[in-house]
Amino acid sequence: QVQLVESGGGLVQAGGSLRLSCTASGHIFRFKTVGWYRQAPGKQREWVATVTVVGSRNYAEFVKDRFTISRDSAKNTVYLQMNNLKPEDTAVYYCKATSNVDYWGQGTQVTVSS
Repeated sequence: QVQLVESGGGLVQAGGSLRLSCTASGHIFRFKTVGWYRQAPGKQREWVATVTVVGSRNYAEFVKDRFTISRDSAKNTVYLQMNNLKPEDTAVYYCKATSNVDYWGQGTQVTVSS
């Protein structure tokens, strides 16, 4: 069984930065992709960014040029560097790792104040 644990969330002022981490443990296989998603109250969960096994990176339009996804394979960790945060970025952020099935973390809260 694979476990994913997110960390790095918190409360930050608009314009500030946070760095989220997603660390995998357990019976780890080679993941096809690892992505970040977020869900705000009353809204559907939405995709934020993805990194693939070959290092390709993709971003949702609303975070492009502000967020950066990266990975450290030796540490089984994927990061999401978030800059120029806006109040509308407030949400619970989840990581998802995909092999033959999807694995989800429990989420970390990001709150951006104005």
